[in-house]
Amino acid sequence: MKYSNATNYALHTMIHLMLQPSGSSVGVQELAEMQHLSPTYLSKVLTKLTKAGLIESTPGAKGGYKISRTKHEISFLDVIHAIEGETSLFDCTIHHEGCLIESVMRQAEENMKDELASKLLIDIAKEAESLQKLAKK
Repeated sequence: MKYSNATNYALHTMIHLMLQPSGSSVGVQELAEMQHLSPTYLSKVLTKLTKAGLIESTPGAKGGYKISRTKHEISFLDVIHAIEGETSLFDCTIHHEGCLIESVMRQAEENMKDELASKLLIDIAKEAESLQKLAKK
């Protein structure tokens, strides 16, 4: 099981946006340069995050992207679902009633979802900010 690179970039982008002062926006160019990506590619990721209601965009010269929800309610799972969708990771290829293998796989997936839903991005953002401050000393 592997998440796409887009999920990786989305998570890093969200952490960066969470570290910005409240109400301030960051342009796509800055966000792309931070991750060594093309702005065109990152724009596709940002579009998915916007459609999911996690960020909002402001057009214009001073425009950019900012968090659109309360920072303390955005989980890792929210970002993953925005990029990857909400489909199951496992589907039994042998269609029969009560597949025991599928039952085990679905339970494991639910456990993973519960864990990712309980991990908030703001906690990682605060930790990253603390590490940045220590590195500057």
